[in-house]
Parts: sequence; structure tokens; C-alpha cells
Amino acid sequence: MRPLHGIDVQRVRAFADAVFAIAITLLALEISVPEDLPSAELGHALKETLPSVTGYLLSFMVVGALWISHHRLFHTVEELDGPLLYLDLALMALVAALPFPTKLITKFHSNAFATSLYAGTITLSALLIAAMALWLLRRPALCSPEAPRALITQSLHNAAGVAAIFGSSVPVALISPDAAEYWWAGLAIPLRLHAAWRNKKTARHAATTSPSAL
Repeated sequence: MRPLHGIDVQRVRAFADAVFAIAITLLALEISVPEDLPSAELGHALKETLPSVTGYLLSFMVVGALWISHHRLFHTVEELDGPLLYLDLALMALVAALPFPTKLITKFHSNAFATSLYAGTITLSALLIAAMALWLLRRPALCSPEAPRALITQSLHNAAGVAAIFGSSVPVALISPDAAEYWWAGLAIPLRLHAAWRNKKTARHAATTSPSAL
């Protein structure tokens, strides 16, 4: 792996894993109860944390999906160039900032601006992954010859699906923030099932066309 400006691919992968892990940790830290809380009020305090728990679970699934796509993508990368590095840094900036819009939708559940900001942050993050995937498809010299091209297309399809769901919810959120959240849930589950089916189909096709299978 040839380094770019002294930065090799392995170091970029490690940095990305650390950013994703820290972002998830910060999301979890938002779940708390007041200090010195009387035991008689614990049940009520736990009930008050439900919006924080919901926001955490939603963002955990989103960050997890972004990490999987990023991991698959950079599993194929053997060499960095400037555009790929800067696209990745922009993605890391958004992932690290995701706890802030998550906190906003937790505290201001039915606010159109908070919901739109959250959806917009995720949309832009997914679009950055899609842009990196497209860049690698156009620059195959950056990828390892042994790496399956299907990993890049999987990351591209998954990122494009996430961007479509959350991007299309922004105008919905401006009308009804609650409807936008139902929009996420209603489209995310079918998309995930379709992505799992497509990935299995791609894996079977790769297995039947590999030299060892012929």
C-alpha cells in the first residue's frame, strides 16, 4: 500500500473505525437520569429517557449501516489519492457531529428544523460514501486486484438507498416531523431486506463464476 502524504490506507481505516466508535459512544452518553434522584422517582425518570433511547437506537442503526458500507469500501482500497482522502475526511466530520442533530431530535421531537437537520446530515453522509464508491469504480487502479468489485457496488447501492430515504424525508419533515420519522421506518426496513437479498444474490453469482467453481 503506497502512502499519500505519509498516510497509508491502514491508518485511514483505523482512524475511521475510531471515529465511528466514538460517535456511537457519544450517542450512548446522552442517555442519563438526574444525579441524586430519589428512588421513588426512578420510574418516572426512566420514562423520560425514552426519547433519548429511541434517538440512540435510530442513530446507532444509521451509524452501523454507514460503518458497514465504509468498511466494505475500504476493504478494496490499496492506494489513496487526494479526492478519496478528502471525501473520507468529510464523512468523518459528519459522523463525529451526528450526536448533535440526534440530541436535537431527542429534545425537540416535533420540530421541523431539528428533524430536517438530522435527515440532511445522514443524507450527506450517505452521499459521501456513494461518491467514494463511484470514484473507486472510475479509478480501479486504487483498488486491490484481488478485491471483489461487488463490495464497491454493494456500498454504492446501500449508501444510495440511505440517501434516498432520508433525503426524500426532508420536505416531508417541513410539513410534519412526525410523518418524516414514520417515513424513515416505513422505507428503511424494506430497503434493508432488499439489500440483504441483493447481496446474497451477488455472493452466489460470484461463487459460481469464480475460477475455482469452473
